[in-house]
Amino acid sequence: IHHVTQTLWGQGLSNTCTITSICVAEMALGQVRYSIPEEMAMGSVVGSIIQDLGLDVKRLKSGRARIFTEDGSEYIGLNAEKGTLVVAKRIDREELCKQVSPCSLHFQIILENPMELHRIDVEITDINDNAPFFSKREYSFQVSESASPGARYSLESAKDPDVAHNAIQTYKLNPTDHFKLNVVSRPDGTKYIEMVLHTSLDREKQEEHKLTLTAFDGGNPQKSGSVKINVVVLDANDNSPVFSQSVYRVTVPENASRGTVILRVSATDNDKGANEEVAYSFSHHTDGASSHFNMDPHTGEMTVIDVLDYEKAKHYEIDIEATDKGGLADTSKVLIEVSDLNDNAPVISIISLSNPIPEDSAPDTVIAMLNIKDLDSDKNGQVKCFISKDLPFKIKSSSTNFYSLMSDDVLDRETVPEYNITITAMDEGSPPYSTNKTINLRISDVNDNAPEFPQPFSTAFIIENNSPGMSLISVKANDKDSGNNARISYFLEDSQLNGMSASAYFSVNAESGEILAVRSFDYEQTKEFHIRVKAQDGGSPPLSSNVTVKILIQDQNDNPPQVLYPVQTGGSLVAEMVPRSADVGYLVTKVVAVDVDSGQNAWLSYQLQKATDRALFEVGLQNGEIRTIRQVTDKDAVKQRLTVIVEDNGQPSRSATVIVNVAVADSFPEVLSEFTDFTHDKEYNDNLTFYLVLALAVVSFLFITCLVVIISVKIYRWRRERVFYKSGGNLPVIPYYPPLYADVGGTGTLKQAFSYEVYGTSDSRKSDITCSRPFKYSDFTLIKPSSTNDFKEVISVLDASLPDSTWTFESQQVSKTKCITVMLSNCGKSYIGIIPAMMDSNIVLYNLSIGTNVL
Repeated sequence: IHHVTQTLWGQGLSNTCTITSICVAEMALGQVRYSIPEEMAMGSVVGSIIQDLGLDVKRLKSGRARIFTEDGSEYIGLNAEKGTLVVAKRIDREELCKQVSPCSLHFQIILENPMELHRIDVEITDINDNAPFFSKREYSFQVSESASPGARYSLESAKDPDVAHNAIQTYKLNPTDHFKLNVVSRPDGTKYIEMVLHTSLDREKQEEHKLTLTAFDGGNPQKSGSVKINVVVLDANDNSPVFSQSVYRVTVPENASRGTVILRVSATDNDKGANEEVAYSFSHHTDGASSHFNMDPHTGEMTVIDVLDYEKAKHYEIDIEATDKGGLADTSKVLIEVSDLNDNAPVISIISLSNPIPEDSAPDTVIAMLNIKDLDSDKNGQVKCFISKDLPFKIKSSSTNFYSLMSDDVLDRETVPEYNITITAMDEGSPPYSTNKTINLRISDVNDNAPEFPQPFSTAFIIENNSPGMSLISVKANDKDSGNNARISYFLEDSQLNGMSASAYFSVNAESGEILAVRSFDYEQTKEFHIRVKAQDGGSPPLSSNVTVKILIQDQNDNPPQVLYPVQTGGSLVAEMVPRSADVGYLVTKVVAVDVDSGQNAWLSYQLQKATDRALFEVGLQNGEIRTIRQVTDKDAVKQRLTVIVEDNGQPSRSATVIVNVAVADSFPEVLSEFTDFTHDKEYNDNLTFYLVLALAVVSFLFITCLVVIISVKIYRWRRERVFYKSGGNLPVIPYYPPLYADVGGTGTLKQAFSYEVYGTSDSRKSDITCSRPFKYSDFTLIKPSSTNDFKEVISVLDASLPDSTWTFESQQVSKTKCITVMLSNCGKSYIGIIPAMMDSNIVLYNLSIGTNVL
């Protein structure tokens, strides 16, 4: 504790002494106390807070330092530029505190960022600026001549707003021939004066006495005030009334209703008759207290006539008189103590509030500073402050009557965007009073949530041959944050699709998330794509998430059917052989076509568009089989020309046509005899014979060559078998087949001199053996497989093309030779064949033997 007192004394005219500055500074536990005299000039420095509080001017400015007073008074101001407290307006201690001593101003200095609160007490010391005074200039007393010495007459005490040694110290009565002054001290420390008769009066000698009462204070220089007292001497009343008590004490609750009797006083007079009748009244020099109470002049009952408020006045002092008819009187004091009741609810004031606060605020973050006061006293003025336990906040007392509202848990704006915090202040009275104040606290957003897609995968469909820029799908992500933290942008993640960047195929609208096709797609090339779209918010730092979009290309009927068989050649002539003995339903051939489209766009139908004789042939609508619809006769032309149209099921449909030449004959020479006429254009008729002879020669040569090769292979296999049998090796059993394979159907429609070619398609599972044609030695098929599985693939293709046929095979290996047995059932006939696979070289010749015919 540090005390500094500075007093400057100066002598001037009229011996005037001026106190220029008295300053007492005290700082303990964040509290600073100053002491200044009243009536200091405005702008006078009270003290330096930067020195006494350990602050600097920058902190005062950055913290927006300000003064807060509970009653709103502005006697002291803050000079933030110099860090000093100054007198803001005239301070009159008597007006501010009346008789209360010591007189102090209490206020707080509040700083923010971070929030600080410092309590400042400024004691206002008294100066002798008021002289004693009486409420009246003159008082009159009537004193009976028969009054005995020692009779007392109550006088009004002088008043001096000053306190301590500047208050009234002494009284002086002049003259003192018959009366003297008596100063009486009460038990509570207050004083009152009486005029006491010490010499009997004689009205005949002197009917009236004029006295002067002077009050002196203890100031320097000393000040005084006077009042005149006129004493009128009455005659013939020997006894004055006497109160039963010199001082009456009573306690009244502050909620006493009007008309409540609080006290009954009594006085007795030993005179007889009219002189003993006593009237009660308030003394004429009783001031404002009489406005709250009433005295019945006959009964002496004192009643309440106005509302009492403990917070305004805690006690009353009333002078009462008892006067008889002769004018004799006695005086007494009534001391009324007002007892406090819990009639005031606490008052909550918000000093400072941070609103909104970020959701990532740490626990114990100060949100608001509160001031709570209760005008009641003792327990009635003791306040407890609390909030609901369900809220993530708490109330903490920072100093007397001051509380801090602080965060107590982690906040999440996405869960609760705002809180209604109800602060309850309750006193300890009985019954208790409480006050509620609700603060609507908003939680500001931080970027703590990444965008979320409803599903991690999405699927979009687009028809092939689309136009570039076509919209496929819009992806949408949600972000629980708000503002810029929830503003989502969409990006296409760079990845490789078919060896190219994904951006070469698709683009994404950054605002809407709409996925657009950059180019046109072909279902036959690529059927689906997988891309990833990233959604990124606008926070700092930004957060993102991804969604995988599967884009399926839908087929369009943009490809016409393609005819696989019969092969349409530009210059050669191919015809199918039909014997004249063919029955109804004889399978002439089969048109095999495929469509690279899918679904119903690849469903094919076959129709006979043109024919030399429409009554002889028909085409299967679904399988493309050309069959006879009646018995072939000798009258039917040898050469028949059929035009078959193949149409898919798309919308609109696409089609292709194929020309099938059919030769109706029982022998090959018969066909040759008509061959010269079997041309596409008449300009080749002259050279047809030459071409046919040349073709026959070539075919014969190839046929003989094939026979030699087959015989050589059989001899080679026979020699290899003998070598293995002789070596005693454990060789697998090779199934035996007759040298000649019979026509199981027994219809005799296949000639020994003809061979059949098998055609199939991988996209149609309704294919079958398609047709027969004249055997050509040049039609051997060379395949280069890597294993037997390759042949299985060939069989699977045939099986897919010929669903009405039954294919079976088994493989056995002897040394480097593989034999594959194939069973073929078709067209109502069954055939068995052996395919020897020559493994001595990289080229494998597959031979399909049907009966004795070799393909």
